[in-house]
Formats: sequence, structure tokens, C-alpha cells
Amino acid sequence: IGVFALFDKVQIHIKSKLLAPVISLFCLVAVPGILLSQNWDDHDRSNRKTAHAMAVNYLESCAPNAIIFTIGDNDTFPLWYAQEIEGIRTDVRVVCTSLLSADWYIDQMKRQAYESSPIPSKLTHQKYRYGTRDLLYYQPVPEIQEERWLLADFMDWVSSSRKETKISYLLEKQGADLSQFEPEQLDIVYYPTHKIRVPVNKEAVIKSGIVKPQDSELIVDYIDIDLPQSALAKNRLLMLDILNTNDWSRPIYFSGGSLDSAEYLYMKDYLQLDGLVFKLVPILTPDNGGFDIGRIDSQLMYDIVMSWDWGNSEDESIYIDTQTRAQGITFRSNLARLAEQLIVEDRLEMAEEVLDLGVTKIPLKTFKFYTFVEPFIQGYYSIQKDEKAQKLSKELLAIYLDRLRYYASLDADESYLRIEEIYRDLEACRRVIDISSDMGDNEFIDPYTDEFNTQLEQLIEVLESSGEYLVN
Repeated sequence: IGVFALFDKVQIHIKSKLLAPVISLFCLVAVPGILLSQNWDDHDRSNRKTAHAMAVNYLESCAPNAIIFTIGDNDTFPLWYAQEIEGIRTDVRVVCTSLLSADWYIDQMKRQAYESSPIPSKLTHQKYRYGTRDLLYYQPVPEIQEERWLLADFMDWVSSSRKETKISYLLEKQGADLSQFEPEQLDIVYYPTHKIRVPVNKEAVIKSGIVKPQDSELIVDYIDIDLPQSALAKNRLLMLDILNTNDWSRPIYFSGGSLDSAEYLYMKDYLQLDGLVFKLVPILTPDNGGFDIGRIDSQLMYDIVMSWDWGNSEDESIYIDTQTRAQGITFRSNLARLAEQLIVEDRLEMAEEVLDLGVTKIPLKTFKFYTFVEPFIQGYYSIQKDEKAQKLSKELLAIYLDRLRYYASLDADESYLRIEEIYRDLEACRRVIDISSDMGDNEFIDPYTDEFNTQLEQLIEVLESSGEYLVN
């Protein structure tokens, strides 16, 4: 259609039999040429080493002979590559929970892989083969449902072939006609209580290095967890099997990235952030919601992050795509949390190193997600490095104020259509100003505050002109 339209336009001025083939040839060259020139840089992954560095850093965050539970493609495939192709940290056993429902994958996990020992597991193939224990259903039994079973007793129940562990047993007690059900339905295993207690082998915890000897007084005697009051999938059953059989002899980690308690074996209150991963530790650290979960051993995490491989993340000539920028959120958040902990412990020089690392290796310009830069401004102010705080603030405020000026240039109707975007940037700009203001850096921030207020007034005028008002 485009070729014909171009031909139709040109033939008014030029009459030639060669016109059609010339225009066709021109379009055949121009169309892919334009696509190539405009899109090449957005898809060019050459010389970008950030994914490789991320994989290495995940593995290097783990202690020797560890087990790490990953969730899906993004946190699993890079680790497989690093181990299988480059032989990096092959002592770490990567267990993808998305695949842990497949009997063939469980069989693989039960075999030695390079320097990695098989997963600790007591369930045999017959207990988890395809079509067997794919889903365990919660069926409360009045005289049992309030009991808190030891994990070992729970595993004994769900792995048993005893008739009282099957749905058929409950149906028979209720007087149901079993002939109405298919044999596989009657053979389904259920669990009568969702309350589980995980004993803590303190000697093994210290010996395996899961907790440092100096923190031994913080170790709890047991961890109580509540399973779903609906059903338990096979992958969760295998995770519980590993936890039970392991008995704290090998460190267990979670890749994170999810708020689902099931991905942490229902123990989000017992995690420790080590670099990029969360280690299961028998030390209570209440989960307050969000991604800021787990305690921090500042010295251990400092040693981990200061040895990270960053690839070429600071090279502004490479294209940082959306997924890579999203990974930067994790790096920034974890570094900010470490810096905050170091500041609390009055280890200010170490805190500055960590803050500098985040600013240098995850540049604001290419990684964007500006909200996650704010803790670095706060951190610099907290350690009396005002110049560094001001430099970051200037960069952020330049971006936000430029956006606000653009919004003020739009007509009223278009501004109102973008009200959520405007409000989001107003809030972000206000937060950056408030950080400096709260720290008493008025001489620096007052000109930006005046500019912000000017842009805010202009935006309100624009919105009011259409009969709409900017809330608050």
C-alpha cells in the first residue's frame, strides 16, 4: 500500500515506464534500512556483559556446597550458563522450583553434578513420579488440625502409603459411596494439619557456617510455619523434603524477586540477605512486607559486594535494555540496605564505599528507575558527604523539573489525560527536595524548591483551565 501511495504521488510530476520499478526498488532498500538505522541500537547486545556478571554474582553470594532455590527463567538460565559453560561455582546446586514438579528434574537433582552433591532427599521416585502426589490437599481432621507436627512427622505422613493418609479413608469414614470415584481420586494423599514445626540443629548450623559463632545466642530452637489451608504442590513438597533431610548441614538460599511466602518455604521471618540472595537462617527477623526482608550481616555482605564482578555496567556506550535496568533495581536496593546497616553500626567509611559502588556501577543515566537512587542521597547526607548527595540530587532534579516544564507546556486536556504520570513525577521531585530539606541543606535546595513551586503553580493553572483540579 505504501509503495502504491508513493508511486501515485510521484507520477503526477514524473512520467516514465521506469518509475514503478525504481520506486519499488527504493522502498525495498529504504524500509529495512530505516528499521535497521532506528532499531539497531535498541537491540544491540554485543559487548554487554551485565547478564554474565549478574549470574556470577548470584553464585558468588552463596557459601560453598550451597543449595539455591530459583524461581523461573531470569534467575535460573544465567546461573546454568555460568556453571555449565564456564564452570563457575559448580559446587552450588541450583534448584529451579518451577521445574521441581517434574519427576525427571527431581531425578536429576538427586545425582551428583560436577562438584555439587545431590540434593538431600528421602522421597523415592515412586513417591513423586508423574501422577503421584502432584497435589496434596488439606483436609482438616478435628482431633488433629490444631496439632503442630514436627516436619519429619509431616513428611512421614505425606510420603506414606498407609490407608489413613488417603482421601478414600476420610470418605469411607463419612459413609460415602467409594464406587462413585475414580481409583486415582481415592488414592490422593491429604494432610490433616497445616501447622508444622522445623527443629533447629544448632550444632549443624554453626558447623556449616550458616550462622557465625558470635551470633549463636540468636539461634532459635525451632521455626513454626503454616502451610496453605488449601493444597500443597509437588514442588513445595520436595522443598520441604530437602529442608527436612538437610537438617541444616548445607546452606539453603533463595534467589528472591517474589513476595510469595511459598518461594521462601513459608519462612520469610528467618532470612538473611547475603549479596544478591537470601539465606535461610534460624534467627528471627520479622518480615514487615515488601522486598526489604531478612537481616543483614554487614561484614559478610560487605565482603561479598566488594568482590562483585560488574562486567561493563558503567559503560554508557552500551545499550541497557529494560530487563537489565530491572536487574539494577535489585543491586541498588541491596546496596542501599547494606549502606544503611553500616551507617547504623557507625562504619561510615565502609558505607561510603558501598554507596560509591552503587552510584558508579549502576549509573543513573542508563539504568533509570530513579526512585531507587533516593536512598543513596539520604546515605551520603547521613555520613556527612554533602557534595556527593548534592551531585546526585542535581541529576535527579534536572530530570524531574524538565519533565514538569514539559507537562506545563501541554494543553489542558492532554495534561489531564497524563494526570497520574504528572502526579508521580511531582511526588518524586518533592521527595528529592525533602531529603535535602530535612537534612538542613537549605542553601543548596532552596532554588530548586522555588523552581518546583513555580512549575506546580503552572500545572495547577493548566488543569484548572479545563475545569479539572489537581488533587492535593
